[in-house]
Amino acid sequence: MTTTAEHLDPAPAPDLQACLDTITAIDTDALDPDGQARLVQSLSQVVAVATAKKLQALASAERSRTAARVGAASTGQWAARLTNSDQVVAQRQVRLARGLDDRPAAGAALARGVISPEHAEVIVHADRQLPAHVTTAQREVVEQELVTKAQVLSPSALRRVARRALTAIEDDVAAVDAHENELVRDLEQHARTRTRLTLHDNDDGTVTGHFTVPTAQGHLLRKILDTITAPRRGRPGASRAQVGDREARTDWDRARGEAFCELVDHLPTDHLHPRTAATLVVTVDEATLRHALKVAHLDTDEALSAGEARRLACTARILPVVLGGASLPLDLGRSARLFSEAQRTALGTTHRACAADGCERPFAWCELHHDVPWSHLGKTDLARAVPLCHFHHRRIHDQHYVHHRQPDGSIAFHQRHEPPLAQRARNVVVPSV
Repeated sequence: MTTTAEHLDPAPAPDLQACLDTITAIDTDALDPDGQARLVQSLSQVVAVATAKKLQALASAERSRTAARVGAASTGQWAARLTNSDQVVAQRQVRLARGLDDRPAAGAALARGVISPEHAEVIVHADRQLPAHVTTAQREVVEQELVTKAQVLSPSALRRVARRALTAIEDDVAAVDAHENELVRDLEQHARTRTRLTLHDNDDGTVTGHFTVPTAQGHLLRKILDTITAPRRGRPGASRAQVGDREARTDWDRARGEAFCELVDHLPTDHLHPRTAATLVVTVDEATLRHALKVAHLDTDEALSAGEARRLACTARILPVVLGGASLPLDLGRSARLFSEAQRTALGTTHRACAADGCERPFAWCELHHDVPWSHLGKTDLARAVPLCHFHHRRIHDQHYVHHRQPDGSIAFHQRHEPPLAQRARNVVVPSV
């Protein structure tokens, strides 16, 4: 017997229908900014709670072998039929549901809506990557630590933190470093096995391609393309689509495509290991270069295993920032008006994007802003440099906005509240003749 979605009544249960009707009735256009923010937060919590309940149902169906009873090959296939979704997506949800069965703290946090399904997936994956000798009690400690961090970190940030989840139960820093390095090395090896490049001639004057490459090479390519397309960086091919003081809409996919063509056009053909026009910065301490098992970090905020970092340290245009070693002068005081390339490189080791809160425009697009303006005797020192994209650099100088630094170092902007026009007119002082 085969059960398909057509045989089922798609209407939700009456109590759920009432909830859906309430959500549908909300007039989003009638909300002020605070109301819009509350709605987005509330609906995100609703999605998390609903997903938790769906995962519980999938776990229950897996335990009771529901799929086998209705003729489906797996719970994932059964769920895909019911929801008209891709089987690979449904199977991934079943895998997460099984993982949350073993991680009750993460499941409970998801059911309360305080973490997202993406956070829960990171926590389950981190548990599966813990060493085999970790006890059940220790796993619970690690899980609770990650659940706590998941409430203040994005899933991608939590994923980076989770590589060092062992710190919750392990006092030996070297052991934690070695475990993190092993995880990153395994990820790199897996990435190399998935490396592919396909090209297809479309017979219309274009060629379509698709590639999958390891993170290090992918971020190097991204930095090169970002450097070429970065607004106002003054490099060949940089986008100059400006209308007065307003940035015109730019098709960035096309801009990157044109930048990629420019890159290919300028590839040297006299040897097979060319230098590139961009520099990938690898932050690594001296011990790691001397065969310690500890991860290094790209200036794009991705991790590298110790072995890969040592290999890249020998490659042209790969700049290793060795902590504890000699460096170029990075504090220029009042001796220079503009920040130097050495300062830009150094700042790139601590910032991967624009410093404005929530902005993800890449560091390569950013202009360096003086925290204390040069006109107010500010110094061109590294500690005073703030990377801002062109949009936020203009906004920080806009009198209609106020800004302040947040505890995490990011910059938050708020629109300045002006009095009504009539009130401003009354406040004007007319000089006597």
